[in-house]
Amino acid sequence: EEKLMELLEGMLQKEKDEFKRICNRLLSHCFLCKANAANRADYYFVLRYRGVFRDYLDVLGYRLEINEEYGVIQLTNPQNYNRQHLKLYDSIILLILRILYDEKKRELSISDEVIINLGDIQDKYLSLQIRDKMIDKTTMRNALSLFRRFQLIEILDRDLGNEESRVLIYDAILMAVRVNDIRQAYEKLEIYRKGRNGNEETDENEAD
Repeated sequence: EEKLMELLEGMLQKEKDEFKRICNRLLSHCFLCKANAANRADYYFVLRYRGVFRDYLDVLGYRLEINEEYGVIQLTNPQNYNRQHLKLYDSIILLILRILYDEKKRELSISDEVIINLGDIQDKYLSLQIRDKMIDKTTMRNALSLFRRFQLIEILDRDLGNEESRVLIYDAILMAVRVNDIRQAYEKLEIYRKGRNGNEETDENEAD
């Protein structure tokens, strides 16, 4: 607490309160996206005080990563504390989202949002022949809710039983699934296809 007070010296009380709130948000959600209108002010607040955020979070054992090209801030932990371990299907859906992001982005101009629908996810899943039936609604809902909490996506239509329901994929997906080449995502999915073990868990993680 004393270290924090030293770092915040010179800030107005309102700014100190904002700093604490945003730190807690980062520790809970791991990502801040400029593209998300609800979090845009927080994103710019971190940029403004990036040195203070970095110093304080470093004391806690976290690393603040800022990618202004993507408009994304990510909190990582070099010691792998507090990692989010994903269930197999969560990992599969996350990798499919990354692949769909890449495919859609190539069709769009740089500034366009990447929006897919649930049918795109199911089509990609079936085409990869990981299982011989579609992802069930509960699994899909749970995975997308998790990724929404971590600021990787926004669910635009609430009916997750409808294949036309849309999902916006934020640029944060590029930092969550760091692959040099999209083929690496396909290779990971191929491992899951060969394994066909529905209870398997994976270290693939979108947040620390």
